[in-house]
Amino acid sequence: MEDHRSEFRMEKMCKVLQVSRSGYYKWQQSVPCERERRKAKVLERIAYYFHDSEKRYGSPKITHLLRKEGFQIAERTVGIYMNKLGLRSCVSRKFKVQTTDSSHDLPIAPNVLDQKFEVAEPGKVWVADITYIPCREGRLYLASVMDLCTREIVGWRLKDRMTTDLVLEALEAAYDAKKPGKGLIHHSDRGSQYASKEYRDKLALFFMKASMSRKGNCYDNACIESFHSVLKKELIYCTRFKTKQQAYESIFKYIEFFYNRKRIHSAIGYLAPVHFAELLKKAA
Repeated sequence: MEDHRSEFRMEKMCKVLQVSRSGYYKWQQSVPCERERRKAKVLERIAYYFHDSEKRYGSPKITHLLRKEGFQIAERTVGIYMNKLGLRSCVSRKFKVQTTDSSHDLPIAPNVLDQKFEVAEPGKVWVADITYIPCREGRLYLASVMDLCTREIVGWRLKDRMTTDLVLEALEAAYDAKKPGKGLIHHSDRGSQYASKEYRDKLALFFMKASMSRKGNCYDNACIESFHSVLKKELIYCTRFKTKQQAYESIFKYIEFFYNRKRIHSAIGYLAPVHFAELLKKAA
């Protein structure tokens, strides 16, 4: 009756549906109160999750978290409520600096990974990449290594030059932290840093098998590139780094405390990478 008040006269609906007008008005006064209380609670939780993620979560992730609390709610409704509250997740602007130097005569490893991004166990496949970090004090470059199973960033380094030392230190940090077994597949693009003799020697020392993307195919290394895209959307383009120290501290906090330990990831069942890794370890 409430939904069709604009179409039919109240007297007629009450007669057809055999409902007294006094009964209808009593319902009208009580039910909206319950609805309003539920809506107020939903709005409260939406605001909480939005600010708890430091304004990084949009309607898809907040919808998932609300459903975990028992709220039956559509993603579109969450989006509408967020719009009413004036909550909008970070939006990146397009800005790209070339970080892959594939114009070299160094050996190129075959594409062993071949876009097989679903990995059952940690420590079996790592993917690596470099990205540019703008800073007023000078350019910075971030080298990251991700475990493809858990999506955890297992090693990273931030330096002011895009050299082989940058990627070597990130790899060494990952190895020291995780101590993977022999035969791990290490996938990267064709950049000169990853194709260098020093890097190839380090992979051999760690008993890792090199894999490289096909020429000009960004999809071959999509997962780590996606991480760098998320990092820029949720942190880099929302912050103007005045100093390199500020950039380092912010990126350290984002990777180690937010991305690895808190940020839920749809590819691993809406869990944080470290939590997902712990569950796999318990199940083994």
